[in-house]
Amino acid sequence: MKINFDEKDKLLNLEIDEEIDHHRAENLRRIADYEIQRRNPRKVILDFNNVFFMDSAGIGMVIGRYKTASMIGAKLEMKNVKKNIRKVFEMTGILKIIPIVGEEKNNEKTI
Repeated sequence: MKINFDEKDKLLNLEIDEEIDHHRAENLRRIADYEIQRRNPRKVILDFNNVFFMDSAGIGMVIGRYKTASMIGAKLEMKNVKKNIRKVFEMTGILKIIPIVGEEKNNEKTI
């Protein structure tokens, strides 16, 4: 995971650079929680630019980071969410509490 923090704006950007499945979700949770608690941001952005697959563990990871951010008064947003992952968020209702900002980068594979 790539981490960028803008001290002036108190913006924490967490760029997830791997698939989010059962095996990887715990490590992502641990890193994200540590950075949120350490930096005390006003806004946390989960960047899904390099995520092409996510299972139910990923849903849990996102909801958990929403709760962690909310506990310190920070807002959580997502960006660069692929169409297949966006559908999962739509079906689960996550988009009612966590917005997707910006446009998806065109990283869809073409044949």
